[in-house]
Amino acid sequence: MTDDLKGAILQRDKKTYAIVPRIPAGVLSVEDMEAITNVVKKYNIPITKITSGQRLALVGIAKEDINAVWADLNMNIGRATELCLHYVQACPGTEVCTFGVQDSLGLGMELEKIFAEKELPAKFKIGVSGCQFCCAESFVRDIGLIGKKNGWRLIFGGNSGKKPRIGDLLAEDLSKDEVFRLVDACLNYYIENAKKKERSSRFMERIGIDEFKKAVLA
Repeated sequence: MTDDLKGAILQRDKKTYAIVPRIPAGVLSVEDMEAITNVVKKYNIPITKITSGQRLALVGIAKEDINAVWADLNMNIGRATELCLHYVQACPGTEVCTFGVQDSLGLGMELEKIFAEKELPAKFKIGVSGCQFCCAESFVRDIGLIGKKNGWRLIFGGNSGKKPRIGDLLAEDLSKDEVFRLVDACLNYYIENAKKKERSSRFMERIGIDEFKKAVLA
């Protein structure tokens, strides 16, 4: 991410840039889709890519067009390199899915709204699955939530990178309010005790689940 260009990521050609608008839980409004279509046409953006985090990367933008593209989009920046929450990934849940038992879309959008600007030791991702099929890959996200009939399961410390890790189960049968409180407790403890750029997976390997539970579930 460059310091002088808002939300711009220099590409491999060292000439053009990519931007990633924030799309909470992967849900786009008609207005968002129209704005994206219009800027792709207006600025001749060659690549529009759906990312693994349920967002759109607009790739190949000329440096002089970056600020104008953001102005025309009228969308928030989706953080892609900073040490913060990058995205909340969510499945359709009870909104449309036959198998959904909890509202993953609603919870995912609320989590992103609450925690999007929180500074963290490393990049951070959340996966919210509306049932135990776990379509939002909750076990390999820094925080994973999995819907059950009696509430939510909360997982911490997952990772799907070059050294994958299945996250640790912290609690089950949580209400939505309990989810928010426990997520906040997990993030605060992580902020206070993790090393800079230490992903939650490596953090959990270092301190252990017992110590983490003792702190956040007290």
